[in-house]
Amino acid sequence: MNDSNGLGFYLPGAVLLLATVMKLPALCRNPRDELLRSVCVLLALATAVFGCTAIPSLIAVNRITGIPNAAAPLVFSLLTAFSGANIVLILHWSSTPEEAGRARRRSRRCTLATLAVIVAINTLFVLGDAPEERLRDLDTYYATTPYIREMILLYIAAHTTAAVTMTVLCRRWAREVHGGLRAGLALIAAGYVLNLLYDVAKLAAIGARWAGRDWSVLSVQLAPALASVSALLIATGFVLPLISQHVTSRWRMWRRYRLLRPLHQELRTATRHSIDLSAGSWTPIEIRLTQRESDIHDGILAVNPYLHADLREQALREELEAGRAPEEAEAVADAAALASAVVAWERAQNASPRSAPPTAGTVLTTPNSPQGLVRMSLALAKSGTVRSFRQSAILESSAR
Repeated sequence: MNDSNGLGFYLPGAVLLLATVMKLPALCRNPRDELLRSVCVLLALATAVFGCTAIPSLIAVNRITGIPNAAAPLVFSLLTAFSGANIVLILHWSSTPEEAGRARRRSRRCTLATLAVIVAINTLFVLGDAPEERLRDLDTYYATTPYIREMILLYIAAHTTAAVTMTVLCRRWAREVHGGLRAGLALIAAGYVLNLLYDVAKLAAIGARWAGRDWSVLSVQLAPALASVSALLIATGFVLPLISQHVTSRWRMWRRYRLLRPLHQELRTATRHSIDLSAGSWTPIEIRLTQRESDIHDGILAVNPYLHADLREQALREELEAGRAPEEAEAVADAAALASAVVAWERAQNASPRSAPPTAGTVLTTPNSPQGLVRMSLALAKSGTVRSFRQSAILESSAR
C-alpha cells in the first residue's frame, strides 16, 4: 500500500492480464467448460484487484466519480468477488465427473452469496457519509462512522469466511492427492491462513479505535504486508500444480523416448524411408516421441511376415521356466521373435532375386501399449535370451 507510483501492483496486474488474454481463445472454443471458465474469471478478477488497489488507481476513481473514497467499495467488492472466485475454482477443480452436479450447485450458491455481499457493501457506502478521502487508513478512520463502519465489518467478515472456507477445502483435498498438487494446495492454505491474520490485524485496529486507542499501524503497515505475502503464496499455489504437471509430463516423455532407443535401433533398417518430422535440436519432445513410436510400428509392420510364432513360444517357455514374471516374459519373447524377424527381413532384402515374404498373422502382443513397447525395448537391450535368438538367426542366415 506504500507503493505511491503503483508499479508493485501494475506489474503483476499486467502479467495476470496477459495470462487472461492467453486463456480467452481456449474459453471461446470450450465455453461450457466450467473449470476453464472459473480460471478465466479468477484471472480477470485478480487483474482487476491489482489494477484497482494501487494508490494512483484509488485517486483516479475518486477523482473521476467526484465522490471521496468511492474507490473503497470498488476495492472491497473486487476483493470479495476474488475470494468467491477462489472458492468456485477449488469446488470445480477438486470435483470428479460424478460430483460435477453437486459442485455446480455449491458454486452457484457461493456466487449468489458473493453477489449479495457486494450489493450490501455498496448499499452501506451509499447510506453512509465519508467526506474526507483516506487512501491508506480508511478502515480505522471511519471505524465509528455509521454504515461505513458496517461496510468495513461486512467486508472483513466475508473475507474471513472465504479464508476459513478455502483453508478447510484445501486441507481436505490435500489429504487425497500427492505431488505438485498437494504442495500447491498447502501453499494456498498457508496463504489463506495469512489472510486470516490480515483480518485479525484489521479487526484489532478497528477495536482499538473503538476503545479510544490508536493501533492504526496494524491496519496500515502489518495488514498490507500480510496480504502481499498471502497473495504470493496463493498465486504460487495455483501455478505450482500446472508447472509440476507440465514438467512431469515432459520428463516422462523424454524418459520413454530414451528407453525406446534400443527398439528403434533394432528396426532402423526397416524404417529407413520413414517420413522425418523433426526440425533439428528444437523439435518438441511430443514430435520426437511420436516420430519414434511411429517408426517402431512401421518397422514391426515391415518385418511382420518374418515373425514366427513358434520362436516366440519357445522364448516365452524358456523365460517362464526361468521364473520370469509373465508380463516380462511376454516382452522378452516378443523381443526375441522380433530380433529373429529383423535378421530374416534383412536377408530377404539382400537376396537376388528377392524372394516373396512368407505370410504370418499377428504374433507380437506387447506393442499394443506404450509401456509394452518400453518393456520390449528393454528386453532387446538387456536380455540374454534375445541375444541368443538373434545370434541363432544370424548363424542360420549365414549358413544359407
